[in-house]
Amino acid sequence: MIDQVLRRLFGDALVEHHGQKLRYLFVGGLNTAVGLAAFPVLYYLLSGAALGYLTVLSISQIICICFAYLTNKFLVFKTAGNYVGEYLQFITFHLVYFVVNVFFLKFSVERLGFSPVLSQLIFALLVIVSSYLWHSKITFSQVKR
Repeated sequence: MIDQVLRRLFGDALVEHHGQKLRYLFVGGLNTAVGLAAFPVLYYLLSGAALGYLTVLSISQIICICFAYLTNKFLVFKTAGNYVGEYLQFITFHLVYFVVNVFFLKFSVERLGFSPVLSQLIFALLVIVSSYLWHSKITFSQVKR
């Protein structure tokens, strides 16, 4: 389905040569939208629960990592099997970024005075840049179906 949309937008030749990258951009846009929406939506929805922005970040990350794994596995890289191995590689990347994210968010909110939502938006841009390289070279590097 995604390939059909991409073929209409970019033509057969471009999709033939760069299909995985185009799918990654398309799905990455979807994952980014979910990721950018999840934190502020949960932040405002759970504000009465006195959870704090770092707890909301944790909940948001769990939801977004699961969603992103599924969309990358089935829509972008289209790998068969190896669910546990791929998921472990996938979450390794995101857990490392999560730890960095916690420190970044804490620093930018408490030391720099940024809003939690703006800080999270800035950090999300860093994840986008490095995610494709990690997942294409490490997580989903097996033979494609």
